[in-house]
Amino acid sequence: MVYMIAAAVLAAILMLVLMPGCILKLKKLKFGQTMYELGPQSHLNKKGTPNMGGIVMGPVTAVSAVALYLAWRAGMGRQAIPMLAFWSLENALWALLFLVIACMLLVGFSDDYIKDVKKDHEGLKPMQKIVRQVAIGLVFAVWAYFYVGSDVIIPFTGKTWDLGIFYIPLITLTVLFMTNSSNLQDGLDGLLSTVTVVGMAAFGVIAFLMKEGQNNALCGILAFAMAGAAIGFLRFNHYPAQIFMGDTGSMFIGAVMVGIAVVLKIEFLLLLICFTCVMSSVSVILQRYYFKLTHGKRIFKMSPIHHHFEMCGMKETQIVLMYGIVTLVLSALAVVSLLQWF
Repeated sequence: MVYMIAAAVLAAILMLVLMPGCILKLKKLKFGQTMYELGPQSHLNKKGTPNMGGIVMGPVTAVSAVALYLAWRAGMGRQAIPMLAFWSLENALWALLFLVIACMLLVGFSDDYIKDVKKDHEGLKPMQKIVRQVAIGLVFAVWAYFYVGSDVIIPFTGKTWDLGIFYIPLITLTVLFMTNSSNLQDGLDGLLSTVTVVGMAAFGVIAFLMKEGQNNALCGILAFAMAGAAIGFLRFNHYPAQIFMGDTGSMFIGAVMVGIAVVLKIEFLLLLICFTCVMSSVSVILQRYYFKLTHGKRIFKMSPIHHHFEMCGMKETQIVLMYGIVTLVLSALAVVSLLQWF
């Protein structure tokens, strides 16, 4: 746990030190947020706010996690605990780094660059984004099938469910769904950052309590590094935001969520810990298909659902607080659901 806390502290400090310079640089380069005209009118005054803060948050999280993971390996080595070969594919470090960096750069950064630099609000075409996410997810899923196993933990039962060869397409779709869900959640000042702090802390606690091997320790360190980076980012992203994380950050966060869940075999707990992210996607899907089926009627005033709450009169800060509390309660339930595995 010491290494996990240290990862969080290091990531938070690095964010606090590096982000002010990043904000100034992005302002100078005019990498400002473009606003969707059909979105909430209260958001129009945010036009021009520096975007792409994830370009700092992602590397800070990765560097902090790797540094403390290496320190953990060195510390455990002094205790003569068997270690996986550092360069082995069994070491989840490489698969996790591939997943989060590929999602951040090939999907998130590419999308932000088109939107903020080329000033094209559409960003990557939907098919371009899906193809890249599926390709990244497929590579990660194949790795997980061979080196993590095709069984997943069923919460509250102490049992696992072996998905066999179906594990690969299901994990691929999970990567696609969760990265997009994280992206959709990033719609209000401090919203995704707040639920990330709470959710990642829960993932870290689970990894610590499971106490089974090197990869679990890695997941705990990565989770706390992500939580620390999100805390540091919140200093500049809370309402009224000085900077947004952009798709660069939200895709990175979504990939971290999936990566940790897969390595720990707790994919089902994404439904609890990441409930608000999941509901962002569900609300968009429901809205779209209901609109088509009813020829123009809507379930929500606007989707994702956090905009519905906003248009019902709730302030951004109230919505963020509500989402944080919901995530905290469901994360606690997620921890309880795994008591048989601790």
